[in-house]
Amino acid sequence: MTDLDTVSNAERAAVILMLMEDAEAARLLGSLEPNELQQLGEQMIALGDVDPGRITGAIEGFVKLADDNTMTAHDRPAQVRQRMTRALGEVKADSIMQRITPAGPTRSLELARWLAPAVLLPLVEDEHPQAIAVLLLLLDAEPAAELLSLLPQAIQPDLVERIARMRQASGHAMDMLDELLSQRISQRFGKSALAMGGAREAAELINMAARSVSGTVMPAITQKDAELARAIEAEMFTFEMLFELEPMAMGKLLREVENEVLVDALKGLPEGEREPFFAAMSSRAADGVRDEIEERGRLKKSEMFAAQDAVIKIARKLADDGEISLGADDGEFV
Repeated sequence: MTDLDTVSNAERAAVILMLMEDAEAARLLGSLEPNELQQLGEQMIALGDVDPGRITGAIEGFVKLADDNTMTAHDRPAQVRQRMTRALGEVKADSIMQRITPAGPTRSLELARWLAPAVLLPLVEDEHPQAIAVLLLLLDAEPAAELLSLLPQAIQPDLVERIARMRQASGHAMDMLDELLSQRISQRFGKSALAMGGAREAAELINMAARSVSGTVMPAITQKDAELARAIEAEMFTFEMLFELEPMAMGKLLREVENEVLVDALKGLPEGEREPFFAAMSSRAADGVRDEIEERGRLKKSEMFAAQDAVIKIARKLADDGEISLGADDGEFV
């Protein structure tokens, strides 16, 4: 058992910082005074090998210090908003405040969000998928995606499906998450429902995860719920993403797309949105496609969307192969 009194605050801080993601640690270090930076830097270098006992002691010490200090709740939302605005700007701060007011994250959740995915992995990999799904949504997108990639492949489809279906985190789900993290850092989470989840969040998680995750997750969800899979895929890859392709990448894509499919895909788009496609062609080829679009006649929106989906599938395959990089029939006609 670690003796908390023998561990200095500087050592605790150094261990916690070494557990953090580089970007988060750098952001925190940037807020310190020069003398604090020197003291903490010296302590980080002097750490040497850090065994599990010292890690546990640092986290326990962090929690004990938090428990021993009283912070007044007077005008807390205003204090939080002021600091959020300084860090993120007015628009982003307002968005965050709408999501966290009136119940904000507790100390244990805040600590979990600072830990690197590799550190979080052993804390959650054997837990109930619902608890892991809620935790993934509570993390920032990049560490959540990395954590998803590190989790066992067999549970990845279930996790993404739960995230896509989720509209609120139930009290039961928050209880599970509370039990999981409170065992590690001696804190409890609130039980109020949080607005989170949906196809867009699931798609963003897959887009940012390792490429193999999509190949594992999407077929499994498609087999179980094709409609949900289509909703996720619609958020993962949109035709508008192709507008951002560089001419060389666009050229690779166009060489794989049949001319008739391209004409249908561009039909109905404003001229400005067609321009990235034409810019990757010779002037003669671009003029020819323009002429074919004009001669195409009436085209159902469903046919245009089907052609765009076909182009997206080709783009997706090219992206999977590393060739390029990608950062409802209503009766109407175009």
